[in-house]
Amino acid sequence: MSHSLTRPRVLAAFTAAALAVGGIVTVGTANAGPADGAKPATAKKASSPVVGASEVPAHAVTGYWQNFDNGAKTQKLSDVPKDYDIVAVAFADATGTAGAVDFKLDPATGYSSADDFKADVKALHDAGRSVVVSVGGEKGSVSVADDASADAFSKSIVKLMDEYGFDGVDIDLENGVNSTYMTKALDAIHSEKKDVVVTMAPQTIDMQSKSTEYFKTALAIKDYLTVVNMQYYNSGSMNGCDGKTYAQGSVDFLTGLACVQLEGGLDPSQVGIGTPASSKAAGSGYVEPKVVTDALDCLSKGENCGSYKPEKKYAGIRGAMTWSTNWDASNGNGWSGTVGPHVHKLP
Repeated sequence: MSHSLTRPRVLAAFTAAALAVGGIVTVGTANAGPADGAKPATAKKASSPVVGASEVPAHAVTGYWQNFDNGAKTQKLSDVPKDYDIVAVAFADATGTAGAVDFKLDPATGYSSADDFKADVKALHDAGRSVVVSVGGEKGSVSVADDASADAFSKSIVKLMDEYGFDGVDIDLENGVNSTYMTKALDAIHSEKKDVVVTMAPQTIDMQSKSTEYFKTALAIKDYLTVVNMQYYNSGSMNGCDGKTYAQGSVDFLTGLACVQLEGGLDPSQVGIGTPASSKAAGSGYVEPKVVTDALDCLSKGENCGSYKPEKKYAGIRGAMTWSTNWDASNGNGWSGTVGPHVHKLP
């Protein structure tokens, strides 16, 4: 299947400012004392995310901001509507070291420097909004499959958080994940950044049962996982938690598949519905924004359901996600203008 959290294979070669090495502490021997007149050395504490997981609203909207030009309206972070609570910067790229990622700002976005980009990250922070760096996409080639790559991944994400002010990481590895080593990597990031925002955007097939690697990863990090915004598009028909098969493009597809996650061990606050912002944003599966709001009403209040009505009400459901803020802008911000206010009023 082809998926739409994607970008051109070749990005413009614009290199952002060099990464600052974070978390390195020099410690003397046990018997060593400070030089005359010097203050005793103290260990440097890892900085916390500015708008970390504890600051994300109970009901939140996530939007992917494109660090490339693929025909959607180009925009800066400062152009992203306030309806988005979490902005996922897409994407960090693989490097020559297995597991390690880097972020290179594409000048096609309109930024003249990395400092301008960082200033916009700060502006979103000042407005109480989280900014995370997304890893993967359809053409992403990041692989975390052993201890060394898990270590490289976690260290590179922490560096990007320190350099750009990112509040966390989004996992959108559409070539698959290894639950054992991705869990190790995310645990290491969480150890450095206790309030880290961790989001995931698996494909529908990746969350059909608790035995899949994505689902196992989500459950393994449940203590600090922020939200799983599954991609309810570019998908074939899938099984709902009632055992029936649902085709994409309907309220039942959204509610029936969300129920699999809700009944599979994730907290309602960790489940979001991901849909395209416009018909041009994905190959298939686009639904009008009202279908998204109806699905959220069905799951949270038992209202506006289709043929499938969950046995329970999940009042704490986190919210919704879209690919992408750029495609949303191309469509007059119709998705965020409808879904955003609705999410923020959920019970």
